[in-house]
Amino acid sequence: MSTTAVVRKNTYFDSVSLMSVSTKANGLDGVEQAFTAMGTEMNKGVLGNLGLLTDELRAAGSGDLMIVLVAEDRADTEALLAEVEDLLHRKAPASAEAGAVTYRTIAGAAEGIAGANLAVIAVNGAYAAREARKALENGLHVMLFSDNVSVEDEVALKELAHDKGLFMMGPDCGTAIINNVALCFGNKVRPGSVGIVAASGTGSQEVSVRVHALGGGISQLIGTGGRDLSEEVGGIMMTDGIRALAADPATEVIVLVSKPPAASVEKKVLAEVAAAGKPVVVYFIGGSEEAVTAAGGHFASGSLDAARQAVALAGVETAGTEEFDAAQAAADVVTRLAEGQRYVRGLFCGGTLCDETMYAVKDAGLDVWSNIQKDPAFRLTAAAGSKGHTFLDFGDDDFTNGRPHPMIDPTPRLERLVAEARDPEVAAVVMDFVLGFGSHEDPVGTTLPAIEEAQRIAREAGRHLEIVAYVLGTDLDTPSVAAQTAALEAAGVTVTRSSTETGRFAREIARKAQQA
Repeated sequence: MSTTAVVRKNTYFDSVSLMSVSTKANGLDGVEQAFTAMGTEMNKGVLGNLGLLTDELRAAGSGDLMIVLVAEDRADTEALLAEVEDLLHRKAPASAEAGAVTYRTIAGAAEGIAGANLAVIAVNGAYAAREARKALENGLHVMLFSDNVSVEDEVALKELAHDKGLFMMGPDCGTAIINNVALCFGNKVRPGSVGIVAASGTGSQEVSVRVHALGGGISQLIGTGGRDLSEEVGGIMMTDGIRALAADPATEVIVLVSKPPAASVEKKVLAEVAAAGKPVVVYFIGGSEEAVTAAGGHFASGSLDAARQAVALAGVETAGTEEFDAAQAAADVVTRLAEGQRYVRGLFCGGTLCDETMYAVKDAGLDVWSNIQKDPAFRLTAAAGSKGHTFLDFGDDDFTNGRPHPMIDPTPRLERLVAEARDPEVAAVVMDFVLGFGSHEDPVGTTLPAIEEAQRIAREAGRHLEIVAYVLGTDLDTPSVAAQTAALEAAGVTVTRSSTETGRFAREIARKAQQA
């Protein structure tokens, strides 16, 4: 193997673009490992841990682009580097190629672009709060994609935004649909009268695509960032989001999506629900119905229930769909299992999708281990092996530190799938595939070789390995949900039709396999 390191001085790309380029570069023939990133201390630390940090890379500044290429023996490194450069060129802003003005500061862009009113910020967490503050001070709404921002900075930014009458979505906000435009990760859904405020990226995506599938549409989808409903932050963005949708004439029904808020924050949020003057569906994963009902809200037990209630309250007529018999389907699976196959393993890109399935299995009275478990006794680290029923969120910070999100680069999840197939106690592996803007252009296609390898391992050991998949997307996405579903089914994968259905199926497999 040979290693090539290049530094492009004063060449900036946002982190999302560089994640995408790294993913594509790692798929080039002859490449063992590729890394494209800005020269921040965190990124240099990652390269140091990988043994790839050279003196030239060590000297790179935060505004410099680092390209690191580990090539196979006899590979043409110059040709491979040229291919990586071409990928970067294609990711360069179109405005730069067209000769348009490129702004070096937020203040310059705000002044120079007539009508600009929103900034999407995806920079290293060390600089994110500073840039978000600049945007707010220039009268711009902010969607802060960056994570690793302190809670103190988050509170200060949200209080500033609130005082200015601006949105401060984030930090760690990955999904929004504003005026029918999807920002960062999002799906192509029809416009309509259902508005969503969510402290969950994939949770809000799931509700939006289920609303779309039921014939409804989305007016606005406002992300808050995952910590917004914590005691420290106090739900500042969710309450502002509820008020904005309550005042929006295009929004007839409001849906809230989150993990259960802190108790004091829940009271504040439910007070807004009571004052909204519009129907509000509340989907707090694992939450209780009593408090929501007392506030005049509509409690949703799952993402599908939230979508169904929302479209019904919006007056949308939906065609009836055949119910999935999870119990019977699971019973059929169990008849094919070998002795000792008892456990379900979940490998998820979406945190809320992981949560919904995990809670469904827990509701059967079964112990579940996870990297996002609230109970420390059942919490796993990213480096830990699976244990009993295990559900992993590969989009959690422990997995993404120094790596692209699994919706962009699924490599760690593919490796884990093959590892799970070698465990003789595994009965089923459950996975999600998230389509839409920002995601991998063919998440199923890039996973099929690992699925086939997992099936081969189990088959040669005399076992059946049930692989369950849920594809989050719409008929308008590219690729479409139908195309991705067909590819999975052709590979012998059982495809569910919603996150809620996925949880029910996983629960029934786990319960019946334990009893067998």
